[in-house]
Amino acid sequence: MRRIAVINGPNLNLLGTREPDKYGFETLESINARLARLAAELDLKCEFFQSNSEGELVSAVQRAAETAGVILNAGAYTHYSIAIRDAIAAIRAPVVEVHISNVHSREEFRRVSVIAPVCAGIIAGFGSESYILALRALAAPRP
Repeated sequence: MRRIAVINGPNLNLLGTREPDKYGFETLESINARLARLAAELDLKCEFFQSNSEGELVSAVQRAAETAGVILNAGAYTHYSIAIRDAIAAIRAPVVEVHISNVHSREEFRRVSVIAPVCAGIIAGFGSESYILALRALAAPRP
């Protein structure tokens, strides 16, 4: 069975209570449960990881090197972590950058992603459905 790594960065453990006007009321646990159900339907298996630590996220990306793909919401690290960017560039697995909110309609600093150039794609602004779309994208046959 093909494995998909789902990696979440800082403050995503607070989903459901953190700024619900921007991020909604769904918890990370609920999003993970939805992903696990869909993965089973697609004959995939999701492996979930969340950390507020940049180094732990780098290690998680490195561990995902042999997976069929990575769904990554790096949170604020998206905008400045060269270490996470380099870890993505170092692995073969395709990485989909995911954001719950539309980062391009928010503060100027959120419009810059240092990880985007080394990701297979970006999905942002569809709430928790962004994760579902990313999983479907990774499940689709690739040329």
